[in-house]
Amino acid sequence: MALSDAARALALRCEPRVNELARRMAREAFEELPGYAQLPGDVKHLEMAATARHGMRLFLRRVTEPDPAPDSYRLFRERAAQRAEEGLPLHLLLRTHALGLYVLWQALREAAGPGEEAALVELVDLLLQSHHGVVGAVAETYLDERSALEAERHATRRSLVRGFLDGMLPPGHVLLDQLNLEGPALVLALGVGPLAGEGAVALRRRLRRIQTVLDHTFGVEVLALLDADPGRAVVPKGCEPPDDLAQRLSKACGLDVRVAAVRAGEPAAVPGAARTATEILRVSRACGLPAGVHRLDDVLLEYHLSRPSETSHRIAALLDPVAGRPELIETLRTHLARSQDRRATAQALGLHPNTVDNRLAKLAEQTGLDLSSPRGTTLAVAALLLRDAA
Repeated sequence: MALSDAARALALRCEPRVNELARRMAREAFEELPGYAQLPGDVKHLEMAATARHGMRLFLRRVTEPDPAPDSYRLFRERAAQRAEEGLPLHLLLRTHALGLYVLWQALREAAGPGEEAALVELVDLLLQSHHGVVGAVAETYLDERSALEAERHATRRSLVRGFLDGMLPPGHVLLDQLNLEGPALVLALGVGPLAGEGAVALRRRLRRIQTVLDHTFGVEVLALLDADPGRAVVPKGCEPPDDLAQRLSKACGLDVRVAAVRAGEPAAVPGAARTATEILRVSRACGLPAGVHRLDDVLLEYHLSRPSETSHRIAALLDPVAGRPELIETLRTHLARSQDRRATAQALGLHPNTVDNRLAKLAEQTGLDLSSPRGTTLAVAALLLRDAA
């Protein structure tokens, strides 16, 4: 906007006072702000004063040059990034700019003489128009920097958690102090599905909701890696999971969630507990157990049967004759999970009970597995588990 000669003359009378006004801002006006007094002296008396001088000179330049230079806000952005990195609250940073605006307005008002009221109004209009651009640049840069710092912190933390769970960081490693783990812990494996076809945004929302439920349930920040299947989490203090944890997680993310829980007596036992929890989750899936919270005792026999040995490949091969008939294997899995109740199996699969009988008869005919005997049932369970493990 074009200013009158009177407005330009009024503004330029304040130019000799720039250094004085910058010192007033940094050493008097800003002292009213909560938390400002605790800032380092070089930040208050050097950097903030220099930023105040730059802001006033930028305003005075616009009095004579209405169009700001492309890099006019560069110093404001640099300082905003520095304050974000140092942890200065955004509200305090924005208040310094607002208070600086007020000090400059006071200087213009003091310099104005009788008959210059209209010129003063012109300068106030320009001051307010300029301020929103400065505040926008400062807030945008500050938030971008904080977001980048938080992403970096999150990535570092995730890397530490992954290395710890994978056994890559030995007990006593200096980096483990950042995880605040000491004493017993609860290790969880989480199966969430199906996630195939989820968009990136939808997936992040689901995982964020799961993290929120875990944090609220246990009352601590749970160390979690959720972007893989299975997800893994470590709960400090080793508290027991509530029986409805899987239901809470399922409600939050809108998908069935299966949880395996293992206690670790000390941080050194966490990697082993994570491997056990992952196996419990796999076994519970292979056995067709419904989604819920599973512990080792819940699948103790199945867990034992699924351990590899020199005969594992021969037991798994019992199902080779029906490898091309996935409906027969799924019927077997569901039948075993439903305690070999043909009607419950039929209901779970949406079939007629006679169809279940026909499928099981076909499976017995082709594999030789006799589900009417304890030995045949045990072999079928072991074959399913070892086949899934392979």
